[in-house]
Amino acid sequence: MYQAGLVLEGGGMKGVYTAGVLDFFTEKGIDFSHIYGVSAGACHMCSYLSRQKGRALSVSVDYLDTRRYCSLESLLTSGDLFNVDFCYHLIPEYLYPYDYETFEKYPGKAYSVVTNIETGQPEYLRVRDIRKDIDKIRASASLPLVARNVKIDGKLYLDGGISDAIPLEKSILDGNRKNIVVMTKEVGFVRKPASASQLGLIKLRYLKYPKVYELMADRHIRYNESLDYIERQEKCGQAFVIRPHKKSDVGRIEKDKDKLIALYEEGYREAEACYEDLLAYLEK
Repeated sequence: MYQAGLVLEGGGMKGVYTAGVLDFFTEKGIDFSHIYGVSAGACHMCSYLSRQKGRALSVSVDYLDTRRYCSLESLLTSGDLFNVDFCYHLIPEYLYPYDYETFEKYPGKAYSVVTNIETGQPEYLRVRDIRKDIDKIRASASLPLVARNVKIDGKLYLDGGISDAIPLEKSILDGNRKNIVVMTKEVGFVRKPASASQLGLIKLRYLKYPKVYELMADRHIRYNESLDYIERQEKCGQAFVIRPHKKSDVGRIEKDKDKLIALYEEGYREAEACYEDLLAYLEK
């Protein structure tokens, strides 16, 4: 196991790129002492921790035509676009059983990054037992407007990407001098401000939690600053970045199976292409 941090950005269905990278890591037996998953990155982190190669892709594409998986019907009837019972219970417990035993043997520490909607601060929740901690994963992937708030130990949480989309700084503060950062946004990407209509809906929906509006209004600023930070850390040797080289036409909520598989394969190929450089970085 490498004494290094693995930082996994979110990105909705674009996260299948990360699933491809992680499956390559699984194939090569690459383990990290600290893993930080954000939103979709937290979800795909689970299959990596259980060493179930192919599982993350399967979960992403096999149920696209199932209304209970991700649909407007689910949003209207349950308050969650991605149906909670289907995604976080039926799939791991019955449809594609999760290997809890293997997860428990993983030698590193895993964290799900969430946003406390009352304080507006990111929190990094340790994932020790997938069965007991599944709501920590769910909270990290609960997007504003299309998911309910998730209560854990009396606190209310939403998507970790709102407050800390790429937690490289947290990993470094935890003592990781080397870090692998897997991003879902392509080289040259710059986040633009949220639209006025989106911010209006956010403000209305979260009247009791004004920090959510503040975070969403400034999100593009913090994200672009994080890109500058990552570039600086990459230059000084504290980060090794794997990210798409070209813009993908996969949407945040994508229903085209072929597009998703192609993006997964792109992630796998790009991890494979930089494998020797990655090993040289980790072993230096």
